[in-house]
Amino acid sequence: MRCFIAIDIPENIKDAIAGFIEKYGLNLKGIRWIPAENVHLTLKFLGDIKEDLIPEIQKRLALICTRIDVFNINIRGAGAFPNLKYPNVLWIGIDESEGLRRLYEDIEESMSDLGFEKEDRKFSPHLTIGRVKDRKGIEPVIKRLYTFKDTFFGSIEVKEVLLMRSVLKPSGAEYSKIAGFKLKNK
Repeated sequence: MRCFIAIDIPENIKDAIAGFIEKYGLNLKGIRWIPAENVHLTLKFLGDIKEDLIPEIQKRLALICTRIDVFNINIRGAGAFPNLKYPNVLWIGIDESEGLRRLYEDIEESMSDLGFEKEDRKFSPHLTIGRVKDRKGIEPVIKRLYTFKDTFFGSIEVKEVLLMRSVLKPSGAEYSKIAGFKLKNK
């Protein structure tokens, strides 16, 4: 079972992202846009795991969430990985906050104790909105994306962490919630 740990994004932010895609690039065949309902903030990609490991993952996530207060994150900026000149992934940015950093670090540590490799790249919170399949003809979208590099899209209150399942299909990934874990109220 292919799984990841994530924070869901409210519908109004998903709608704004869908509006951007519709306005600036829906007809481009070189980019596979992420459906708005699939937009999320990935905290840890677990990959293919054995189902019998799910209860232990849930137990650890529940414990982590009892120690982390509800917090806010700001959604700001846009860009591409590795960069705008040679884009592979298009994203909307997330300002790192103390709560988000602590949550990420606790999840990394706890999951590494279960045998999952720690991420070797610096944590770069973002919402993936598209994957570049062919760079030919995508320059107008990249230029437009660059104009949003400092744009503030809104702030959201993070109250829950999700354990998600991902099923890969020819039409793209389908996500379903396995379990949710409430953060501690202040």
